[in-house]
Amino acid sequence: MNYILFDGPSRNNLLPFTFTRPVADIRVGILTIREKWETYLGSTITTVTEDYLSDKYPMVEMDENIMINASYLPNKNLVNLVKGLKENQAIFNEENVIAFYTKASQEEVDFDAYDTIEFNSDVIKIEHTWDIFSKNGEAIQEDFNLITKDRKSQPIPSSNNIIASENIFIEKGASLEFATLNASSGPIYIGKNSEVMEGALVRGPLALCESAGIKMGTKIYGPTTIGPYCKVGGEIKNSVLFQNSNKGHEGYLGNSVIGEWCNLGADTNNSNLKNNYAEVRLWDYKTEGFAKTGLQFCGLIMGDHSKCGINTMFNTGTVVGVSANIFGSGFPRNFIPSFSWGGNAGFTTYLTKKAFEVASIVMARRGLEFSEQDKAIFEHVFEETKKYRRN
Repeated sequence: MNYILFDGPSRNNLLPFTFTRPVADIRVGILTIREKWETYLGSTITTVTEDYLSDKYPMVEMDENIMINASYLPNKNLVNLVKGLKENQAIFNEENVIAFYTKASQEEVDFDAYDTIEFNSDVIKIEHTWDIFSKNGEAIQEDFNLITKDRKSQPIPSSNNIIASENIFIEKGASLEFATLNASSGPIYIGKNSEVMEGALVRGPLALCESAGIKMGTKIYGPTTIGPYCKVGGEIKNSVLFQNSNKGHEGYLGNSVIGEWCNLGADTNNSNLKNNYAEVRLWDYKTEGFAKTGLQFCGLIMGDHSKCGINTMFNTGTVVGVSANIFGSGFPRNFIPSFSWGGNAGFTTYLTKKAFEVASIVMARRGLEFSEQDKAIFEHVFEETKKYRRN
């Protein structure tokens, strides 16, 4: 059977991250959503996404396909239902379609003609950007159970101070010495070739992914995910860094989500609680206004390739788009559009030509190329977000 993940109606709620990727490639827990489904199903999975993303993220369609809503994270019960889908069958969670069977020869899908299977069991759904950090603890536990089942951890070096060692799993090539790891409140996963430097203080749940690093004296409160090749320092609480991003110095990051290829300058701090303890509102791309989150704690949402200078301060509930560059004293406004350059004193447009140059240099440091596909995506996002820039 051929499995395909589709973006679904949550796509616009997950901007700015879905400006540059399908919903399936959002990381929450240890793995991306795509990687979770592939691990459960034992199959490579492609995606249906926006046209401008489809060159980089193509769909492979076969005679018989099962389409899966990428907002839903897999679990054993849901996966068993998905595997058992037959022609003209669909799985629904209340009014929301989770998965359905389709043939390449079908011209359209009419769910009124389908046999409906109701799925009302517990399931993690990523509908909003803040779900990525607020549901990260559950997702880390699910992934930890999935990828460590029937496997044996590498031994924990004796120099470390350990609490609840049974909840710690270390992959081959990982390095950790003279650190404190407390897994009593959730699992700690130390990925392949990752490093925890001496003096680090970690309280789970934590996902330290492949080749990621925690610097000396870092303080991490879970649930936190440090994605592949990310480097972190300072103090971090309940945050997710997708991949190839750095928060390498002192400063606080809390209740936040940072995309790929981002860099937070030394002593960057974000607020995650309003002075009056009120509910946090975040910029909503769908309504083009600020929407309630239902959260008292909510920090920084930063899209791919965005960066900030030393001593940058972000207000509670700040949303930064793609390829923005923030610097200077004072607090910038709490919605910073894609391709903006500046800070509290005002912003100018960060032209794509300059953004291409920086992205090429940054990615080359990791042996990767900023491709023509990447350039085309940048150009599309630049045009799509032009209305938000004031200059």
